[in-house]
Amino acid sequence: MDSRNSANPIEQARNVFRGAGGTLRAGQARARGVHPRTLSQMVDGGQLIRISRGLYQLPEATEGDPDLTVVALKVPTGVVCLISALAIHELTTQIPHAVDVALPHGTTPPKLAHPPVHYYRFGEASMAAGVEDRDVGGTMIRVFDAPKSVADCFKFRNKIGMDVAIEALRTYLRRRGASVDTLLRYADINRVRSVMMPYIEAVFG
Repeated sequence: MDSRNSANPIEQARNVFRGAGGTLRAGQARARGVHPRTLSQMVDGGQLIRISRGLYQLPEATEGDPDLTVVALKVPTGVVCLISALAIHELTTQIPHAVDVALPHGTTPPKLAHPPVHYYRFGEASMAAGVEDRDVGGTMIRVFDAPKSVADCFKFRNKIGMDVAIEALRTYLRRRGASVDTLLRYADINRVRSVMMPYIEAVFG
């Protein structure tokens, strides 16, 4: 028998995970030809990490954020927002203690044992604006872009704190390439232009 046709199932599974960026759900792995028994053997042997129920990751893929990975795979309709988005864009000194996720109105949020998640309801226009895909440790994360995240913080300032919103705004505006026009477009979508303008003017004044 040609040994090339009888490759080690664990090595085959590793190649499957590598091709998917290092992280897969059990069902996704099974659909790609990885037997559940192989997953268990790999976890027992330290060749795979079970980061959540039904979610597995190669050890070398852990330079990413496992909490964001879980949310990206288990809340596919969500978009990372607010403090979690600010952290991705390096617009805050706050350390997220949960993953902030935007969901459309009428969507039932999934219950996750881990990580802790704070869900926020966004209107249709706000939910569709400024969404970008970011590669975080090999997993594609849907997140609002930097100016949209700032505008969202002013929208939800009563929940996350006005100081967080102001810090993010000032940090963003002092960056090369910052666009006041883009920021105000998102502010109009969120109906917070009048709230944001005094702070924008203070930065340039």
